[in-house]
Amino acid sequence: MREKRSFLILVLCLLSSFLFMTACSDSNASSGETKDGKREENPYEKEVKKMNDEIGEEEPLKLTSYSEEIGVTIDEPVYKEFAANGKVSVKGEIEKYQDLKSDFAWIKVRANEEGPGGRQLEYYTPIEDGKFKQDIHFFNGEGEYSVSVQFPSKNRENYYYDTASFTVHNVNPEINRDVTLTPFGQDAELSLKTKSSYVKGNEVFSLKGEAAGLSDEDTIMLRLKKDSDNWKHVIPVKDGEFNYDVPLFYGKGVHELEVLVPDGDRENYYQTATTLLIDNESDRVMSPIEYADTYRERGVTLESPQFGGEESDGLYRIKGSIDPEAEFGPETSHIYITTKKGGDEALDVIPVEDFNFDDSFYLRFGPGMYEVTLSVPEIKEENSDYFRFFGFAKFEVESTGEDKRDLLPSRGVQSDSPEIKKQTETVTSGKSSDRDKAKAIYDYVAKNVSYDVKKYENDDFNWDDSALKTLESKTGVCQDYAYLAIAMLRASDIEARFVEGRAGGIFPGRHAWVEANLDGEWVTLDPTWGSGYLKDGKFVPAFNEDYFDPDMNEFKKTHTRTGVSY
Repeated sequence: MREKRSFLILVLCLLSSFLFMTACSDSNASSGETKDGKREENPYEKEVKKMNDEIGEEEPLKLTSYSEEIGVTIDEPVYKEFAANGKVSVKGEIEKYQDLKSDFAWIKVRANEEGPGGRQLEYYTPIEDGKFKQDIHFFNGEGEYSVSVQFPSKNRENYYYDTASFTVHNVNPEINRDVTLTPFGQDAELSLKTKSSYVKGNEVFSLKGEAAGLSDEDTIMLRLKKDSDNWKHVIPVKDGEFNYDVPLFYGKGVHELEVLVPDGDRENYYQTATTLLIDNESDRVMSPIEYADTYRERGVTLESPQFGGEESDGLYRIKGSIDPEAEFGPETSHIYITTKKGGDEALDVIPVEDFNFDDSFYLRFGPGMYEVTLSVPEIKEENSDYFRFFGFAKFEVESTGEDKRDLLPSRGVQSDSPEIKKQTETVTSGKSSDRDKAKAIYDYVAKNVSYDVKKYENDDFNWDDSALKTLESKTGVCQDYAYLAIAMLRASDIEARFVEGRAGGIFPGRHAWVEANLDGEWVTLDPTWGSGYLKDGKFVPAFNEDYFDPDMNEFKKTHTRTGVSY
């Protein structure tokens, strides 16, 4: 009996010891004690207690008379002035919330001093079934902040009344600027892939987000500001998502990026959804791209370039797309590119294939700063011998390339194409001097291309009229003769240019011919007039050499030169 009692006592002691050890273990885990048995404490909690002791008597939060009118009670905070460790909650209820003209409380947080996160941040807090709650962080870290709580009017739209205000002394130095949304941003169900609205950037900030409340037909506007400089741009929404690399144009320092969403009640009008502050660490200053309304109306997205002022070796690339759902989207088959340097101007064309464009063009007038304008064509049903186009983006590019304006390929003049080169080699075979090569090219074009009377009479001109097209069809009007002759001359390393003017008898019409630099002298070639003539509305082939390096006194009796086209 004594042995059994001793065994029972031993078991109870062991069990008691085990429970005691387990209890001690749980207690240490929950209390945050370290290995040496000391309790861990947030380093700023002591500062909060110390600051609250310095503030002294705790004065209760007071509400304005409007709170009684709509039945507001605020559970948090409870004091008019107090210290906090990086975060404060505003929480309460509204008895007569259904009478209000808005479903949002408006909370304004203002820093006592200017800081990296700005001076003020506003929260629009949803009122749901009469209840509201908003967690507030402090955008400049440690310091004093004034907070005001306002509620909507019962009678007036977009009008709020002060209901409560309090002062917070934040002791935590961490900068935490919340991403806040206006009612427009919340209606658009906007969310950004960033936890803070104060971020760092280096030349470019990658903006990514979702807008579940918007459709693919909607767009988002971006407005970037720094001091007196500002820039705006429109970006598409696809499957409820958007992304864009925002250039931080204005050098080192804080850029304010405003994100705006469409106003559902007003067409082509945007409302602020949220605002970010981006601290750019780079000193580089870039030139913004100027976008016209045409950019949005015609559904253009320009992927590259994203800013102007870049340096180029003389060849510059653009890349982008056309929205197939936009006005004239399916009909937009090409993009026009106008480059200007001083008094010189060139026009290039690049194709749009499967609603995408990605091609390069020459900065042909030598080193210096160029103004580049990108345009979409006018879409029209009737034929025409001229083309209108509408600019959608303008920017600058600085070129370091050589002036090869009369040697480089250009619009309609594919002097670098294999077909043109091959034909040129055949035509100029055995010719050693530039003059002999030019004469052989003149002869070939004048003898082998027939004048297209129907094209002339019907104004059947197209944006892709070119040397290659003429080489294949062996027919065309004056511009097409000139295109082919210039392409073959340039393929032979002979400078050649497209001359615009008028030609004819009593009533001269628009005409084009060629000038070629032969041994340092610019010589005139008109292969169209050298190919034959029109009689009774039909082309009569009648090759002649009279318009290869003609007597200019005689030539000017029938031809008037108005300029050079690039």
